[in-house]
Amino acid sequence: MRVRYLHATERDGKYVVELAERENPRPASGEVLVRVAASGLNRADLSQIAGRYPPPPGEPDILGLELSGQIVDSGASVCALVAGGAHAEYAAVPEGQLFPAPRPLDLVTAAGIPEAYLTAYVNLVATAGLERGQRVLVHAGASGVGLAAIALARLLGADVAATTRSPEKVGALQRAGASLALVTPRDDLPSAIEAAWGRDAIHVVLDPVGGALLEQNLQVLAPGGRIIVIATMGGVRPEIDLSLLMRKRAAVVGSTLRARSRAEKARLVSRFRADVLPAFDDGRLGVVVDAVYLPVRAGEALQRMRENRSVGKLLVSWA
Repeated sequence: MRVRYLHATERDGKYVVELAERENPRPASGEVLVRVAASGLNRADLSQIAGRYPPPPGEPDILGLELSGQIVDSGASVCALVAGGAHAEYAAVPEGQLFPAPRPLDLVTAAGIPEAYLTAYVNLVATAGLERGQRVLVHAGASGVGLAAIALARLLGADVAATTRSPEKVGALQRAGASLALVTPRDDLPSAIEAAWGRDAIHVVLDPVGGALLEQNLQVLAPGGRIIVIATMGGVRPEIDLSLLMRKRAAVVGSTLRARSRAEKARLVSRFRADVLPAFDDGRLGVVVDAVYLPVRAGEALQRMRENRSVGKLLVSWA
């Protein structure tokens, strides 16, 4: 049986998506075949289309890092974090990277959980050790990962400041749980945070921007604080005051999720299932969906993401 998948290219500044065909994937040992209900778009897709972010060796070269669907053999409704291959009608998924789709969510919406919430969980909890009563600064807060990080930090009992470049997105940050929503560069970040919470107020920073923001992150960081850099949308070569880094006894940690081994991802997914998934089942957590697209219109979704017009998750429905 042949199945469809998204093949995307960029031409003259626009994304062109075609529905190509391939043989149905055959699960290897330790994998299961999933009929995909929906897949989530991420900036990693844009980077892969541009040739800057290839899949890890041995992983599918088809786009897509997260999906929801049903296991073909059992019919069980699941979500999955994958290193490639999600933007297709069927995907072979490592068993350790599956978790049950929360019952309160429809299966399409559930596709917005894996990459966003696992990225937030891995970096805020597993890496930064976020504790109740601490304060978190989330940059690019209106993205899928940003809104997930705000909601997760609030669930864990932290207070949250979040940034966006678009004034019209401030409401989304506040609805997600940010008590301080800032528009950059309009608002002076260090001054605004100090006015609200005092000096050296932030314990954990989740930063997908990098660039010049690293210096500002250090300025607001509490002694012993952690800055977790998960992307470099604002540049890869920041200038920082090393004496400030030392005085703050700060840790700057680089983090990616896709390149981790399947064994490590399985351990993280297991922790996520125990620590976070119940909050979806009882309604304390949800998914902010910006829009759902049919596969033939996925190019529009990619363009919307690149132009920073989306708030929350952009999903492709294969159902």
